[in-house]
Amino acid sequence: MSFVVLLDANVLFPFTLRDFLVTLATTELYQAKWTDQIHDEWTRNLLKGRPDLVDSLPKTRALMDKAVPDCLVTGYEDLIESLELPDPDDRHVVAAAIRCGAQILVTNNLKDFPSEVLDQYGIEAQHPDEFLEYQFGLRPNLVIRAAKEQRARWKNPPLTAEEYLERLSAQGLVVTAEKLADYLELI
Repeated sequence: MSFVVLLDANVLFPFTLRDFLVTLATTELYQAKWTDQIHDEWTRNLLKGRPDLVDSLPKTRALMDKAVPDCLVTGYEDLIESLELPDPDDRHVVAAAIRCGAQILVTNNLKDFPSEVLDQYGIEAQHPDEFLEYQFGLRPNLVIRAAKEQRARWKNPPLTAEEYLERLSAQGLVVTAEKLADYLELI
């Protein structure tokens, strides 16, 4: 069985990044996890700039939950108060990671999840680009396949492989895009 990874709200907020992480999770390379509270956080933040998406986000959430079996973490709330983090609002993320046995917490806010706290629970915080680089090292064929699947779904407008990699890079996946560039003909 694959290892468990909790995805923080800030990596689910940008469409391109969320779509890539969820697509890769469907390959069973890793077991992606999140909570309803994480869903609420990323959708709330997205709606601040895109209120026009209010009607489509419940469908997006449901599709994510359906695409990744057993993704929702529950029963973590009792752990929240016992955790100390630089930002108390992030305690629910670590509590969920502990409850589901996550080995990795994928987040753009590494400073908010100090290793001194996470180490005691066997959790490592990783930037999404670092996480994806590691996944590429483990199973490049699955990462390439996920990239191909994601790009194939984008039809309005369709993207060339180069444009697709530029979009990944713009989402902070610089190393991932560089690695995928060697496989342009496959994506």
